[in-house]
Amino acid sequence: MSEMKLEPSVTVIGDLVGSRRSADRAAVHERFARAVAEVNATFAPPVPLRIGVGDEFQGIFATLGDAVAATLRLRLALLPDVDVRQGIGWGGVQVLADEPRVEDGPGWWAARSAVDTAEDYERRAPLRGVRTAYAAAEGEDGPPPALVNAALMTRDQVVSGLSPRSMSVLDGLLRGRQQQEIADDLGISPSAVSQRVRADGIGVVLAADEMLRGL
Repeated sequence: MSEMKLEPSVTVIGDLVGSRRSADRAAVHERFARAVAEVNATFAPPVPLRIGVGDEFQGIFATLGDAVAATLRLRLALLPDVDVRQGIGWGGVQVLADEPRVEDGPGWWAARSAVDTAEDYERRAPLRGVRTAYAAAEGEDGPPPALVNAALMTRDQVVSGLSPRSMSVLDGLLRGRQQQEIADDLGISPSAVSQRVRADGIGVVLAADEMLRGL
């Protein structure tokens, strides 16, 4: 009898970068847990992100667009003090046990491969600012990895080049806040916020984020 084909899922695996060098690991973990909880509340993934051993986390999202958007928001919630390396996978997932939940399958293998790719980027100077990668399991008819990774590379490179203040502007706009509110919080003028959106590439990240949500 042939093995039943599993429906593809969108998996995410990630871990913190350099968190072990922090002088206050408890504070880093608390911030990390808050960021994960906020992503889960915003996107309501079918299998919520959960933190495991060694600052690693994983979960399953309803769509690739949700996973792409969630990885951006999680990264911004931790920057500039802590960064995060993330892999998005597309492929079948099998539940091996319910309590505790244990999963396996090509979807998870693809996400792990994507994490390895993101880690490899860090060893290549031109790609050092890229923190997210996407991989599809062999034989799966998902969105083309080359196209998705081109978008992720561009997005991550822009974010990596932002100043902490510009990261706050981007984070605020992604949360739906008005430029006046963001300006008041940062102690700058609304025109200064607009200037950052235009000159720092924030507007491009926002537009790309909206387009990628349709994946």
